[in-house]
Amino acid sequence: MKKFKDLIILIAEDDDGHSELIKEGLESSGVCNPIIRFENGEKVWQFLSGTGRKDVRDVTKAYLLLLDINMPIMDGVEVLKRIKADDILKEIPVIMLTTTDDPREVEACYKIGCNMYITKPVKFDKFADILNRMGLFIQIVNVIN
Repeated sequence: MKKFKDLIILIAEDDDGHSELIKEGLESSGVCNPIIRFENGEKVWQFLSGTGRKDVRDVTKAYLLLLDINMPIMDGVEVLKRIKADDILKEIPVIMLTTTDDPREVEACYKIGCNMYITKPVKFDKFADILNRMGLFIQIVNVIN
């Protein structure tokens, strides 16, 4: 019998409003997984890589990262590069969730190894719909130990 790890959702988003909308949107779609938010790329990288002073990832848990591109200190593209270059961390699914819709940026993120690229719509109702769909998707994702 296969054993499944608990899935923890990580949100790397510097905008407080966007972060709260993402969290509320996922929860309203039925996602009940733990959610941890990071205000910049450096903090999420420290958590994942174990180089942080406080919280670090629990190796017995599985993670899904929702990653913004435009963040202070370390941007999302750099975080994505580091994750996908690490033999252990590269298995973490990464969904880019950003306002950046430049086709070159989208292509670059896919080449680095992101699993999905979602552009945040400007209109709230469209953003809420995307979060609802993402929440439904997350509910059917099982990460195997």
